[in-house]
Parts: sequence; C-alpha cells; structure tokens
Amino acid sequence: MGIIEKIKEIEAEMARTQKNKATEYHLGQLKAKIAKLRTQLLEPPKGSSGGGEGFEVTKYGHGRVALIGFPSVGKSTLLTLLTGTHSEAASYEFTTLTCIPGIIHYNDTKIQLLDLPGIIEGASEGKGRGRQVIAVSKSSDLVLMVLDASKSEGHRQILTRELEAVGLRLNKKPPQIYFKKKKTGGISFNSTVPLTHVDEKLCYQILHEYKIHNAEVLFREDATVDDLIDVIEGNRKYMKCIYVYNKIDVIGIDDVDRLARQLNSVVISCNLKAGSTPFFLF
Repeated sequence: MGIIEKIKEIEAEMARTQKNKATEYHLGQLKAKIAKLRTQLLEPPKGSSGGGEGFEVTKYGHGRVALIGFPSVGKSTLLTLLTGTHSEAASYEFTTLTCIPGIIHYNDTKIQLLDLPGIIEGASEGKGRGRQVIAVSKSSDLVLMVLDASKSEGHRQILTRELEAVGLRLNKKPPQIYFKKKKTGGISFNSTVPLTHVDEKLCYQILHEYKIHNAEVLFREDATVDDLIDVIEGNRKYMKCIYVYNKIDVIGIDDVDRLARQLNSVVISCNLKAGSTPFFLF
C-alpha cells in the first residue's frame, strides 16, 4: 500500500470515529500518523539525489511574493499589470506551465513577484505540478492567494487545505510550545496555563508515535493536538497571506462588500483597469 493510500485509509477511519472524550487519544494518534506520512510524501524517493524536474528562480530584491490560485483566476494578468512582465493569459486552463518572475518597484524597494502554475485539488499529493508550486511558495516571504470572486468560497478552503497539508500555515503564529529531545530522563510534561485540548497522557502517546521517549515539553498556551504535532515535526512555515478576489466586475456590489470586509482580503478587477494598473477596492 502506497503512502497516499495509507493517508486516505487513516482519514476514512477518522471520519468514522465519533469525537468524544473516549476517542480523543485515538484520534490524536491518527493525526500524528497522517503528519508523519505527509512528511514522507514530500521527501525525495530513496536512491535519488534529491533533484528532479522542477522550477526555481534566483531570489532578487527585498522580498519575494508567490501568486497562488486555481487555473484561470487572473494570476498572469495581475503579474503583467503590476510588473510589466509578460505572462501568457488565455481563457483556457493551465496557460502558465512554469514559474514566471516579475519585479514590482515601490519607492526604493524591489519586490519579486512569482506567477506560479495553477494549483489543483490534490496538489499536496503530487497532482499536477503541485509539489513544485508548493516548494517555491515555501521559499517566499508572502503568499498572494488569487481567487475568482464569482466562484464559491470553497476554493479558498481547498487551497488553504492543500497548503496546510504540506506544512504551510497561513496567517498563524507558531504555537507557544517548548519542545526539546533529550538522551535520557524520560518525558517531562509541564504547562504554564490550564490545558483543555491536550493532557499528559495524550502528549505521551503522540511522542511515542514518533518514537520519542525522552523529551521536555512545556505548554505556554492552550494549544491543540495539531499544534503539538507541528512543533514535533519542526518543518512548518508560518507565512502571511493576502486573499485577492479578482473579477469583481461580474458580481453584485453586496458580494463585493462582503468579500472586501473579510480579514486580510482585497477585491480587484484586472479587466477594469485605469492605464496599466488593476482596479482595486480596499
């Protein structure tokens, strides 16, 4: 059984399991197993040098911004309008097949903007060019998630889920959990605040799932099981994300107002442009 099949099997078991006090330990272990499998999924195949087909561009300027979104949401048009760099745009999907960089000049600052191929559902499992897109995203300082304002809000949830699956945490702060492996002494579990999601027994079970039998764990906030797993994995990246809703010219003003009021969101239309600048509403 492959890694993807194992992940789906565990997810199915979690979906069948009722969430209550009696099952929280079992669910915690299942979450740890999935996290371990997802980490294995991103590792290069055994016997390989770690290379392979992909795309990357040299970092340039004072910051790097990755444009992420589904196919045909307007990423290429936005890159062209903001940077003057030509990125092919068309009405059919998957027009962009590689990473296309451009530079935004703002005052004395140079910001590198990357137009990445459209993500599809299942990108975290390697579908499409998902792994390459996500690898470049991890090397960026900011994510611009470009969304079609006329589509359902489910697109934002799918993209967030795909990025979460590979260790990208959008608009979140690292958990306030101190974790350090030791050579001896067993597991030391302490907290400075009351805990409602994790107790000592659950922490032990998750650590044993990782074959960790000597460690020091200190909770400085009421963190969740997922937060604890993120700290143990140690490979998560916490990034700022701005949600850019394009094509607002095809929806009603009430919908535009609702989207614009969402946290970390901006609404635009690359079609309603004045000169060479896209039309923004803040």
